[in-house]
Amino acid sequence: MPKSSSSNAQLPPSPGRDAALFLDFDGTLVGLAATPEAIEVPPALVPLLSDLRDLLGGALAVVSGRQIDAIDRFLAPLRLPAAGEHGVQRRDAQGAMQEQRPPDLVPILDIANELARIHEGLLVERKHAAIALHYRLAPQLEAVCRDAMTRAIANHPQLELLHGKFVFEVKPAGVNKGLAIEAFMNEAPFAGRTPVFAGDDTTDESGFAVVQPRGGIAIKVGAGPSLALHRLESPRAVYEWLVQARDLLAAPNHKEASPRSPA
Repeated sequence: MPKSSSSNAQLPPSPGRDAALFLDFDGTLVGLAATPEAIEVPPALVPLLSDLRDLLGGALAVVSGRQIDAIDRFLAPLRLPAAGEHGVQRRDAQGAMQEQRPPDLVPILDIANELARIHEGLLVERKHAAIALHYRLAPQLEAVCRDAMTRAIANHPQLELLHGKFVFEVKPAGVNKGLAIEAFMNEAPFAGRTPVFAGDDTTDESGFAVVQPRGGIAIKVGAGPSLALHRLESPRAVYEWLVQARDLLAAPNHKEASPRSPA
């Protein structure tokens, strides 16, 4: 499937009441920050997501590289269906949690910690089943981080390396956001609906590849080539799009619009 550029992608239409809405977190719902804990959640975001969940009959989920407990903490008191660590963890609409058994990550963690000890500006994040090495504060170390983490998994075929925005992440192989979205789409209340997924990073491309063949809407947030045929410029633009969606869905005279038609 050809990749769209920011110049030829379309603004997304507003999702109808038959939509299943999937949203990435960092870089999509909230702006990126120097460290994972430094992000700021707009005060109006939580009630907005709560409204959308209710208007869509519960068919709204967060699909993120973060752990689910971190998503819950930032969106408290809201607890949405969610996929964490790119699908390693998944909580369905009934609150049941599915979680892969973590692989042995001690050798990977040791290598990442040693690299962070040597080079100032690197941050190691230990997740349930993944190790993330962040270099946002030291972008000149991208190649150093890539080489070290590539070597770290060389003899571990059960692991794979993801490259996101200023981060290299080692996680279980064969797990991605697209598979997480597919799992949601096989369950109530998502089943039978038109999938809509917004994300900003290369790790979201697997989700776009699942959504569009189902006749859904894939939305790339920010610049860069993407499979997604629709685009929004920033988390602020995502927020405004979601506000418009909420208002249209809540309107007494709301009429369904085709999700395939450009706005």
